[in-house]
Amino acid sequence: MPNWNYRRPWYHGSQQELTMLRVGSSVTQEKAIARAFSHRPTYLSIADDGGVKHDGVMPGYLYIILEEIDPHDVTPHPHPVNATRWEWLTTRELRVQLIEYTQVQPEEKLTDNEMLFLKQKQQARGEQTFAEESRREKQI
Repeated sequence: MPNWNYRRPWYHGSQQELTMLRVGSSVTQEKAIARAFSHRPTYLSIADDGGVKHDGVMPGYLYIILEEIDPHDVTPHPHPVNATRWEWLTTRELRVQLIEYTQVQPEEKLTDNEMLFLKQKQQARGEQTFAEESRREKQI
């Protein structure tokens, strides 16, 4: 992708202890998003100011990618909500290093009202969460 700064750090949030990411793993240059993904959220909200909130409850692991990334190593995630390119998929295996054991912080949690708003907004657009899509794909 032209004009993208691939040299910025890349991160991965996970529920597993890792040393290597597989092809097709989700990565981002936004540390807060990777941290949120480490908690296995169904809903994730990114505010205009960059703040990230979610409904995840699990502790997890936050990793930094140890290798230099170039345009051939990642591709933007095809999901429509990824228009701003905050989530990418790896096209090769990549070495990672653990930088944080994560615990959900109170300020990261979506409130009940925020959850309701997100669900209504999503239903109005006929969209599903990543978790709902994954469950549907497994059933097909």
